[in-house]
Amino acid sequence: MSAAVIQLLVLAGIAIFLILRLRSVLGTREGFEKPQVPDESVIGRQVSDRPDFEVIEGGPDHDITDHVAEGSDAAIALAQMKRVEPGFSVGDFLQGSRGAYEMILMAFEHGDLDPVAPFLAPDVHDAFAAGIAHRRQQGLSVTANFVGVRELTLVDATFDPATDIGEITVRFLGELTSIVRDATGTVLEGSDTEIKRQKDVWSFARKMGTGDPNWQLVATVE
Repeated sequence: MSAAVIQLLVLAGIAIFLILRLRSVLGTREGFEKPQVPDESVIGRQVSDRPDFEVIEGGPDHDITDHVAEGSDAAIALAQMKRVEPGFSVGDFLQGSRGAYEMILMAFEHGDLDPVAPFLAPDVHDAFAAGIAHRRQQGLSVTANFVGVRELTLVDATFDPATDIGEITVRFLGELTSIVRDATGTVLEGSDTEIKRQKDVWSFARKMGTGDPNWQLVATVE
């Protein structure tokens, strides 16, 4: 047998081997193959029919339960606020209250309430203004620098369905430096390097479901 014939036989054997391997890996398809029809016993079956599938109706609102106990009066009040105003977020409110605390506290320390007047209920504004006036009568001045809010906790929440007024109480632990000077400039208290911690409990209120997103500070407790 010539070398050319032997070479052709070897090549043919290799080709047959490759074809068999491809068929075993890819499978074969003969003519037109109809699409698979689902088992009629499965058609119309709900996902919940599966024994390993559990449908959870609703579930806790973590935007609320992350801050107050589930089922508490405060949680119920917050849920009512959300029903009246679906876009309301407890987390966003608390983030905003952090900024409001700094802004209002520094306005009081610096003796200028005009920038924050829209965010103060009339009686709170009057109380802050009286404190600033008393300080000035004594010839005292304050230099303060806000460091930050160390702790922020939602303490309580109430909702009045008759008026749609929601009220949320927050406890702040703020950090700031503060220097009190008399009329001659003598330092009476504080320093610009010593950080003072200040605890405040503030209540904010707003009519829910309106176009005005601004909350007002309606009560303060130190």
